[in-house]
Amino acid sequence: MRIDITSRKKKLVARLIDPDNAGEEALTVAAGHASAAGVDLFLAGGSLTSVPVEGVIRRLKQLSSIPVVLFPGNLAQLTAEADAVFLLSLISGRNPELLIGNHVVAAPLLKGIRERVIPVGYMLISCGGGTSVEYMSQTSPIPSGKNDIAVATALAGEMLGMKAIYLEGGSGAARPVNPAMIRAVREVITIPLITGGGLDTAEKVEQAFEAGADMVVIGNGCEQDPTLITAACRVRDRYNNPARSI
Repeated sequence: MRIDITSRKKKLVARLIDPDNAGEEALTVAAGHASAAGVDLFLAGGSLTSVPVEGVIRRLKQLSSIPVVLFPGNLAQLTAEADAVFLLSLISGRNPELLIGNHVVAAPLLKGIRERVIPVGYMLISCGGGTSVEYMSQTSPIPSGKNDIAVATALAGEMLGMKAIYLEGGSGAARPVNPAMIRAVREVITIPLITGGGLDTAEKVEQAFEAGADMVVIGNGCEQDPTLITAACRVRDRYNNPARSI
């Protein structure tokens, strides 16, 4: 299944699946809720996993027709099972392995599915609380009030050829990425803008979309409130079909 997130024709909702929290029952429930809500895609992966991502992706594809995108936290998670692969460059940090080192190792493994690889400029934003990606990446996040740094970083990512920019609050974030930062970045880039982390209510999802996000990613919030994914998709539908009353 071909996935193209490089178009900004409509808003998207993605459901993030952490393999370590993806037992059979949890996957079945998540796939059921996502299918009923009309989720656009699954993201599968995490900063540190003890469960093979490949099996989780395979099972998700059995449980629903929703496309599955690999969201790799490290090289061990690489697999050709996914419908697409986010090739993440942590452009907010200065860890060379996450800017190019791991990509050099991954390239020969991904060359057979290069048409499914989507280069994404990944930006970690400080949103309160220590996050897994901050610790595992050994990088400092961009301060939440430094919109000028976020703007310059995102613009550089686009100029380097990234097909999307991802503003990440991180798993465990106390709050989402500030809508003011989303808006500032949206005003200067032309490629799709993704945001995730801390989106645990429909109101926060709406604020992200209103600020200019093209795709929101919801993970922990759905584990705490399974109805959140339905509410998020309803918000999305209001933006995609403004003439309809949801």
